Amino acid sequence: MATPTLRAIRDQYPNAEIVAVMRPYVAEVLEGLELVDRNLLYNPRGKDRSQRGLPFIQKLRREQFDVALLLPNSIRTGWLAFISGAKRRIGFSRDGRGLLLTDRVKPQDRSAPNPVIDEYLRLAKQLGCKGSATHVDHRLSREMFLAATEQDELHLEEFWQRESGSKLADSMPLSTDGYICLNPGGAFGAAKHWPSASFGQLANRIATELNKTVLVLCGPNEKDEARQIVQTADNSNVVSFANHETSIGLTKAAVKHCDLLITTDSGPRHFAAPFGVPVVTLFGPTHIAWSETFSSKSIHLQLEVDCGPCQQRVCPLQHHRCMTELEPDRVFKAAVSLLERQQRHAA
Repeated sequence: MATPTLRAIRDQYPNAEIVAVMRPYVAEVLEGLELVDRNLLYNPRGKDRSQRGLPFIQKLRREQFDVALLLPNSIRTGWLAFISGAKRRIGFSRDGRGLLLTDRVKPQDRSAPNPVIDEYLRLAKQLGCKGSATHVDHRLSREMFLAATEQDELHLEEFWQRESGSKLADSMPLSTDGYICLNPGGAFGAAKHWPSASFGQLANRIATELNKTVLVLCGPNEKDEARQIVQTADNSNVVSFANHETSIGLTKAAVKHCDLLITTDSGPRHFAAPFGVPVVTLFGPTHIAWSETFSSKSIHLQLEVDCGPCQQRVCPLQHHRCMTELEPDRVFKAAVSLLERQQRHAA
C-alpha cells in the first residue's frame, strides 16, 4: 500500500537517490521494482548486528539524508529519522513524536477509518508530489505496484513440475483449467483467521464444481494449517506449499498467475490488486476501510455482528462469530460471481 507513494516520489524527483529503510521482509515484497535505489535493512531483534543498535545508527548518519519521509507512525521511526541528522523529517504528528519532525502532518481523526493508501499519499503531497492532470483535482494515483522476479517465476514453475509429477505417479493428474489461490494466513492475530475446516470445504467445492486446481498458500508458520486444509478438502486437485520451501517471492508469483485469490485480511491479500488479479477478501475483526485497495476486481465479505469490527488480535468475547459464522457457501458464491464478472469483461 506504500507503492503509490513511492511511485509519486520517483515521478516527482526522478534524479533523486531514494533509499528505503525497512525490515528485511519488506525488501522481499518490493524486490523486482525500481521505486527505490538502495535498501538499508533494519531489524532491531535480528542476529545481524549491522541492522540494529549503534552500528545501524552510525550507518544512518553516514548517509547524510536531505529528507526522511516516515510511513510508519511509531516513536521509534521518528527517533531514527531525528538521530540520522536528516535535514527535513516528514511524518504524522501523533503519539508525542511531533518534536522529532520538521514537517508535522496533522493526523486524521482515528475514530473513523482512513485508508492507509490515502494516508501515505498525504505525506507525499507534503513532500511536494503533485498529481497527474488526468486525475480529478490533481489527485495522486492510488495504483499499486508489485513484481515477481525471474527467480520467483522459476521457483513457481519448479513447484508445479514437482506437484504434477507426484500426481501423475499417483494416477491423479492436476486440472489444467487454471488455478485459484487460497490464503489462510494472518500474522495480525487469531481473530483474522477463517476456520481451516471452512477453507477445506471451500477448496473441495472449487475443485469439484469449477474443475480448477486449488493452491493453498502459506508461510513458514502456516504450513500445518495448509496441510489441514488439503486434508479436509480430500481432493486430488487441492495442493499447497506446505511441503516446499516457501518465500514471499514464491507467493507473489503464485498470486500473479492465478485466476482468483480468496484470502483473509492479511499481507498477501494486497498482492492481488497490483497484478490485476480478482480477489475475495474475508474480513473479521478489522474495518474494511483501513486497508481499502480500491480495486474494481474485488469483493469484500464481512458479517454484521453487534461486537464488530473490534480491531482486536484475539476475540475478546472468545466466540469469534465474525469469522466462524461466515459460511463457505457464501464465499463460494462470491468467488463464482467474481469469476463470471471477469469472463464477461474479457468477452
